[in-house]
Amino acid sequence: MPHPNDPTLRSFISVAATSDFPIQNLPYGVFSANDGLAPRVGVAIGDDVLDLWQLAQDCRFDIDEPAVFAASSLNPFMALGPKVWSKTRARISELLRHDNPELRDNEKLRKRTLVPMADVRLHLPFTVAGYTDFYSSKEHATNVGVMFRGKDNALQPNWLHMPIGYNGRASTVVVSGTPVRRPCGQLKPPSVDLPSFGPCKRLDFELEMGVVVGQPSAIGERLTEQQAEAMIFGFVILNDWSARDIQQWEYVPLGPFQAKAFATSISPWIVTREALDPFRLHGPKQDPEPLAYLRQTQPNNYDMHLDVALHAGAKNAAADISSTNFKYMYWSSVQQLVHHASSGCAMNVGDLLGSGTISGPEKDQRGSLLEISWNGTEPVELPSGVKRTFLEDGDSLIMRGWCQGDGYRVGFGEVEGTITPAV
Repeated sequence: MPHPNDPTLRSFISVAATSDFPIQNLPYGVFSANDGLAPRVGVAIGDDVLDLWQLAQDCRFDIDEPAVFAASSLNPFMALGPKVWSKTRARISELLRHDNPELRDNEKLRKRTLVPMADVRLHLPFTVAGYTDFYSSKEHATNVGVMFRGKDNALQPNWLHMPIGYNGRASTVVVSGTPVRRPCGQLKPPSVDLPSFGPCKRLDFELEMGVVVGQPSAIGERLTEQQAEAMIFGFVILNDWSARDIQQWEYVPLGPFQAKAFATSISPWIVTREALDPFRLHGPKQDPEPLAYLRQTQPNNYDMHLDVALHAGAKNAAADISSTNFKYMYWSSVQQLVHHASSGCAMNVGDLLGSGTISGPEKDQRGSLLEISWNGTEPVELPSGVKRTFLEDGDSLIMRGWCQGDGYRVGFGEVEGTITPAV
């Protein structure tokens, strides 16, 4: 049987070359439709969602616990482990192949299992057990450091020796399309002596990828590179919204708190690690060489295109403001997970690791408005004469990502959020 990543595979379902969801992808999500059934697990294929619960009821999977597909979260399925993940993806690929009549020629089963994506509601795809955000783009960290500490002291001494991160809030991770309320907090510009409380005035986005951890590790245990890789179920696009002015006042000495706790948006489809395998490559050379536990023996970065568009209120259409690539990340997702567990920290099914803002070496590859507008000194010019330094109420941010294959792309759809006024 052909491998699900085979670039020559075709589905009996028509899939455009520019679609994010060809048969080589098969990302997982949780959806509900107009059929009165509860949210359950599905896979995206072209413009349709394949209902895995309906297929399981028809005994189309050789799996010990088919009820995992009736769950409103992918956590039960992820808990079954990498062998089941791979076996299930291969079976889905087989069912969708153009030369397999099993589903293609079964009209009743097709009608029950294939739902137009336009007719479904997509939900948060997994229950987020814990959320950790990293700071792993050298270009981003350097830009921020130059802004606030000067060129000679841009990177902190520890940055080149380990992935820097902080523990965020799992409770405010939301799925794409969820409105984002402007946060309130303590504000203290340098020009005043005492803080005040009020709405954030410097609201920003952060273009990131999110790692979805699908297997646990025990407290007190460390991970090898291979163990960490095997624990990764897949990836989502992640927007870690940021209140820059709240953060500026609160972050000393323990780092971000309320400035990052109000919302983190993720895409509804989890693209599996296996689907991304053809696009793996080595990341930037790490100098100095990391300590032994962080050294890599394999390519752990990905050639993944990432775009950001800003829809400035109702005044104009969305305009592209950034285009970068995940391959630039200095610290890989595997290194982040290895480091996270290096103290003996237990990892859980459903943990989410944010990559940190993804920026490239060029100005148009910056992954936040803080960088794009250079801390508000260089406003972004949009169509119709609209300018932005930071996000205003009514603005929408749309992020997209994909890996380009030969005649197909493995993509994530999009993650979108619209800013609503503070209360």
